Amino acid sequence: MISKNLKYLKQSIVKAAKRVGRDPSEIKLLAVTKEQSNVIVTEAIQAGMTLLGENKVQEASGKIEVLGRNGLEWHFIGRLQKNKVKFIFDLFDLIHSVDSFSLAEAIHKKAQKIGSCMPILLQINISGEKSKLGINPLNLPEEIKKIAKLEGVKVCGLMTIPPFNSNPENSRSYYVRLRELRDTCSNLNIPRINLNELSMGMSNDYEVAIEEGATMVRVGTGLFGPRST
Repeated sequence: MISKNLKYLKQSIVKAAKRVGRDPSEIKLLAVTKEQSNVIVTEAIQAGMTLLGENKVQEASGKIEVLGRNGLEWHFIGRLQKNKVKFIFDLFDLIHSVDSFSLAEAIHKKAQKIGSCMPILLQINISGEKSKLGINPLNLPEEIKKIAKLEGVKVCGLMTIPPFNSNPENSRSYYVRLRELRDTCSNLNIPRINLNELSMGMSNDYEVAIEEGATMVRVGTGLFGPRST
């Protein structure tokens, strides 16, 4: 089933990209492995998935201990608590969910201690929902200027999570806003800041996200099927 789903996802990514004149190779498919067993994740890897995303540090640690990192790229896509920052360097290649200067600073400080630099995406609260974390879009230019001075992190792009809606078209305006925000901030030419990556779009709306510029789409249900509750 996973192999079949992956084939469909890849085909639909290509179609969505071509609809708007984009090169499909610009778009990465991230498998959201949250709450999936090692057996299931192994099946996905055998089907060709190499880019894997986890929401919790502890769960990821257990999976990575078994499945390893060789040939795989692990991304952290959930809420990152500051007391977990010390664990991320041995586990992840990219953090999608840096939602504040203070979290970026905590990552920077740990990175400096171990002589490392962590690639990150800045999570933006485009919708303004109080239930969602993220940097206020209006504050982003100033926040980026501050984060740019932190040598322990490397800003690679932006991420957002729109309000869930069964109609993918309802996500479009949020993705347009993130792309426009990226373009505005890129034009500031802030040293050490590269905003090439846009992590946006999930199982229900990844095609719309691709049409609006996503470079990474985060798909769980579309690949693995509905999680058992």
